[in-house]
Order: sequence, then C-alpha cells, then structure tokens
Amino acid sequence: MKSNALTHLRRALVVPWLVIMLASSAWGQGSATLNKVEQTGIITLGYRVGSVPFSYLDEKLNPIGYSMDLCYRIVDAVKTRLKLRHLQVKLIPVTSATRIPMVVNGTVDLECGVTTNTLERQKSESFSVTTFVAVSRLLAKKSSDIQSLSDLQGKSVASTVGTTSIRHLHEVNQAQKLDMKILAGLDDTDSFQMVQTDRAVAYVMDDVLLRSLVAGAKNPGEFSIAAESLSIEPYGIAMIKGDTVFKQLADDVLIGLFRSGEIHTIYNKWFQSPLPPKGINLQLPMSAALKRAIAAPSDSGDPKHYE
Repeated sequence: MKSNALTHLRRALVVPWLVIMLASSAWGQGSATLNKVEQTGIITLGYRVGSVPFSYLDEKLNPIGYSMDLCYRIVDAVKTRLKLRHLQVKLIPVTSATRIPMVVNGTVDLECGVTTNTLERQKSESFSVTTFVAVSRLLAKKSSDIQSLSDLQGKSVASTVGTTSIRHLHEVNQAQKLDMKILAGLDDTDSFQMVQTDRAVAYVMDDVLLRSLVAGAKNPGEFSIAAESLSIEPYGIAMIKGDTVFKQLADDVLIGLFRSGEIHTIYNKWFQSPLPPKGINLQLPMSAALKRAIAAPSDSGDPKHYE
C-alpha cells in the first residue's frame, strides 16, 4: 500500500510539472532567445553612447533614440508573447568594433544602434527588416573645397573602425590608387575630431551621422557634406543568427508600425523635432528610399535593392 501511495504522489507531482514545462516550451516555440528570456526574465539590448539620433545617452545617461524606441516596441511584444508580468531590460553599451561579436556570442539579444545590413554580415548575424536607409558621403571643412573622393588623392582621410564606410574607403583607395592615408577613429566623435583638428582633411561616414555631428558642433557652418554618394547603407536591428522565431517576432512588430503609419510619428520625433538634451533639430525629411522600404519591408543586405 505504501508503494502505491508513493507512486500516486509522484504522479501527482510530476504531471503539473510536465504541464508547466510544456506550456513554457509552447511560449518559446523553438526560439533559443525567447526560451532564454523566459527562463531568466531578462532581455539584453546593446546600445551606442553617441550615435545621435539612433542610440545615444541623454542627460541622465539613459540610452534613447530612434533605434532604442523600435527595440523597446519589440521588448513589449516579447513580454506579451511570453506572458511575463515583469521583464527586466539589461542595457549594454556597444561600439562599432564590439557590436557584431556581442550579437554573435549572445551577449546582447537586440543590437539597437546604427548597423548596416550587408550580405557579408548576414553570414554571422540576422537583421530585422530595414528601419533606415543612409548614404555614405564625405565631410570636410568648407575651406578645403573637397567635393569628391578624387579630391582626396594623397591626403589623410578619417573613418570609424569596424564600419562599412572604412571598409569601402580601403577598397576605393586600392581600386582607384588614390594613395590616401586612412585614419581609423574609435567612434564617430573621434573621427569627426580628426577633421576639426586638421589631422584629416575629410571624414567618410553615413550622411545622417555626419549631419548629426555637424549639428552638434560649435561652428556647424564650418563644415560641408559632399553630394557625392559613395554607398547605400540599409540599417537593421541585429540579432543572433538562426533564431527565425525571434526574428519573425521582431519583424512583425516593425511591419506593424510601418502599416499603421506609427513609424512616421517615431521618425518625426527623432529626425524632425528638437532632440534632447541640447534641442538640436536635424530637420531631415524621410528619404524616398526609406519610404519604399516602409511600403515594401525587406531585410535585404544588397544595396542595389534600395536604389
């Protein structure tokens, strides 16, 4: 009798536990990321400290920006999907050099910065549908009268380590035999400072980031951004490769914002309104390329797709 009683007791304890485990598995639905978030109650976002207006620190040192707003919408969807009462958001700073490794090794679940989706990068990480389309251009002092890459023959040119811009600059330098001396800044501010202090005659980077740096400079009228387009840069939110369920959740959130038109409100907040903490207004209307990406969402890493 004791044996039967113990057997019934074990069954009574095991069955509810199996129900809980099966339910947990159902919420995660085969997603390693969602399962991890459910088990830990933590989702980790990677942010940039100075990539205005996408991801940067406010006066209280809290990460804010266009990319951060989009990531927080995804976080809300994760919380709802997993039916969590509480979900802790862990914030980790990343740089242009560390962002990809930290996605690949699972340190961050969503990289909420200014990362270009490329075919090469897709080999190691996944990207959401495109959230912004930038164009790489060159910035210089107006006094230098530099308007194109051909004007940089034999000169010192800055770009930022770990970016598509510096890679493209090296490729062009070699292909066109420009004999440029390419200086690698640790971040966008460092690269811009090289032009400000005349260590470099120009700085090659995405136009929207150049515009933000100039707007925040003491003498913005001292600089110009060339009209010449060097490359197209589609931005996406990066996440670990192969987790199709998690990527689909992120894409569904973003596409929902696109279809509802709410993306325009978010865009206007960060690109056509005064930005905290200094009140700078980029006054940057939405480009035709981004409008097309919103109308027909894509996670393509091919620049030609956005032409």
